[in-house]
Amino acid sequence: MMSLNRYRLKHLKRNKHPGATRASKLLESPDKLIGIILIGNNFVNFLAASIATSISIILLGEPAPLTTAIILTLIVLIFAEVTPKTIAALYPEKIAYPSSLLLAVLLKILYPAVWMVNFVSNALVRFIGFTPETDDSHQQLSPDELRTVVHESGARIPQRRHGMLLNILDLEKVTVNDILVPRNGVLGIDIGDDLDDILDQIGSAQHTRMPVFKQDIDSIIGILHLRSSGRLIRVENLNKAALLQETTEPYFIPESTPLHTQLFNFQKKKLRMAVVVDEYGAVKGIVTLEDILEENVGEFTTDMAGSSKDIMEQSDGSFLIDGGASVREINRVLSWDLNSSGAKTLNGLLMEILQSIPDSSVGIDLDRYYAEIVQVKENVIRTVKMRESESSVITTDHED
Repeated sequence: MMSLNRYRLKHLKRNKHPGATRASKLLESPDKLIGIILIGNNFVNFLAASIATSISIILLGEPAPLTTAIILTLIVLIFAEVTPKTIAALYPEKIAYPSSLLLAVLLKILYPAVWMVNFVSNALVRFIGFTPETDDSHQQLSPDELRTVVHESGARIPQRRHGMLLNILDLEKVTVNDILVPRNGVLGIDIGDDLDDILDQIGSAQHTRMPVFKQDIDSIIGILHLRSSGRLIRVENLNKAALLQETTEPYFIPESTPLHTQLFNFQKKKLRMAVVVDEYGAVKGIVTLEDILEENVGEFTTDMAGSSKDIMEQSDGSFLIDGGASVREINRVLSWDLNSSGAKTLNGLLMEILQSIPDSSVGIDLDRYYAEIVQVKENVIRTVKMRESESSVITTDHED
């Protein structure tokens, strides 16, 4: 009864399983359950000892009690304690559910004796300094314990769903700053450009929504939904004012917003895109509802931009990785364990280690991974060749 999986027990109870229902009701009062079990157990043991002693005295005389005690102890331990309790511990449901019927009947018959025993026992427990009332809080799982349950589920849950469940639990640890599209990667419309160039940009856009700004990304004045821009075809004298009328007000959020909070905010506000700003109000990038969902279920985008790969496997087993690739994305795609607590991109991670901008090829060992900088352009590491490695030294092919 005590070895039953409480969560499976609750599940079976919700499904109207009769044995689980009885066992769950008995476990609501563990002191009464233990009381009735121990009353029956001790009564049988003492009765067996008394009968065996009486018979042995008649047959063997005075030395009988010691001999009887040794023999009966071995018999009780093997056949009445260790063997049945081992079976019950290994297969609790097979034993507990049928036994719950007998225990429920005995509890009703012997309730006065159980009540008296528990009354005295609970008084002694309080005298010692403990509280006899049951507390279910210790049965509640923490997020880390729930992760362990998911890991230990094995083949019961498909591997892909493993990842989804764990990603959901990690949403509170991840902020929008970890998954945002950085400002230099945001494709937006500069309202100061020529109207024909703007229309060409809209016509070739790979995204559903595009921010509209004036001269600089920090001056976002609206979000254009390309579905809405279809109405512009009917406008005879199309101008920028008509284009701006189709935009919606931008939704700004701080970079420290946890993903699970932002997911609820998107749901509450019926929005799908937010502009991420830092503590000074400067735009850091954008984040979409799709980005958050992909943190849980993986990539599902069908746009051409999303199909381009930042990570390309080479014939020698190494990988060519774009310097702007997210460290979290690299870890997820390659099942690596690069440090993602600081810099968010591979370029930032390597710059943080080197503390300078390399002007030639540099090789760096990152614990279990070796990175070779292939291309540096405009003070940014553009391409890196990486593979798994055992060494942990930093080497360069030029002198300082």
